[in-house]
Amino acid sequence: MTRTTVESATRTVTIGFDEPFCVIGERINPTGRKKLAAELEAGDFSTVERDAIEQVACGAMILDVNAGVVYNSNPNPNETEPPLMGQMIDLVQRLVDVPLCIDSSVPAALEKGLELAKGRPLLNSVTGEEERLELILPLVKKYNVPVVAISNDDTGISEDPDIRFEVAKKIVQRAADFGIPAHDIVVDPLVMPVGAMPSAGRQVFTLVRRLREELGVNTTCGASNISFGLPHRHGINAAFLPMAIGAGMTSAIMNPVRPVEMEAIRAANFLMNHDANGGNWIGFSRVLDAVAEGTSFAEASSVAQQTGSGRSGRRRRRG
Repeated sequence: MTRTTVESATRTVTIGFDEPFCVIGERINPTGRKKLAAELEAGDFSTVERDAIEQVACGAMILDVNAGVVYNSNPNPNETEPPLMGQMIDLVQRLVDVPLCIDSSVPAALEKGLELAKGRPLLNSVTGEEERLELILPLVKKYNVPVVAISNDDTGISEDPDIRFEVAKKIVQRAADFGIPAHDIVVDPLVMPVGAMPSAGRQVFTLVRRLREELGVNTTCGASNISFGLPHRHGINAAFLPMAIGAGMTSAIMNPVRPVEMEAIRAANFLMNHDANGGNWIGFSRVLDAVAEGTSFAEASSVAQQTGSGRSGRRRRRG
C-alpha cells in the first residue's frame, strides 16, 4: 500500500489508502481574504495565530501555509513572499506541532519554507509545466520531501479527465528521473465546480480510481472547489468528501472548522474501516453533543483532544 509520510518535529502523519483521511487545513492563506492580506502587510499575524490553533483543535492533521499576498507597497512577490513565508513558518511551528504544507507559486518562497520547516513537510506544488518541473523537482529531491502534483501543464487546465490523468502520469515519470518515488507524490486531479460542469463529481471520482490503480499515488484536492458558486455549499462539500474517499482519495485541503464536513469525514473513516472499533467516531460524537448544547466547535474539539479523544497523528520519538 502506498504511504506518504509527512512530519513535524514531534508528529508523523501518514497519507495512505489504508489510513484515515488526511485533513489539510487551508485557512492560512491570504488569497481572497483582503483583511488577512492587509494584516500581513502591516506585520500583524494575529489571524494566522488564531487560524493555526483553531484548525488543529478542529481536526486538521497538516496545516497549509500560503504567503501569497501582493503588497501594495511592493507588488513583486519574488521579493516579499520568501521573507513572509519564513515568518509564517516560524510562527506556526511555535504554536502547533502538526506537520506543515508549504504552499507557494514562488520557488524562492518554497525553498525558504523548506529551510525553516522542521521534520518532513509537504511541498505544494509542482505542475506539468516544463519550467515548473525543472524548478521544483530539484527542491523536492534536495530536501527529500513529498510534493503535491497538480494536473495541469503548459496547455492549461483541461476539462478532459483523460488529459489530466496523462499530465499526472508525466509528473510521476519526470519525478522518477530525479529519483523521487511515486509514494512521495500526492496528485491533485483538479476538482471542477459542479455548478459549471455537471459531470465534475463523476469525473474526479473516476480520475481518483485511475490514479490509485494505475499510478499507485495518493491524492488530494481543494475540496470546496466542487461547490464554488452554489448556495448551501457545506452540504455539497459534505456529500462530496465521503464519495471521494470511497473512490480512493486520501487527503484534501479544506476548512476543518466546519462541523458538517468534519462529521462527514469522521463517518467515512468509520465506514471505510479506518477507525478501529469506531473510537474516533465516538469521541467526535461527544464534540457534536457539546456543540448542540451551545459550545463552539473549536472549543469542544479542543476539550476532546485534551481528554484523549480524536487526537490526530502519531508522536515521533525524539532521538
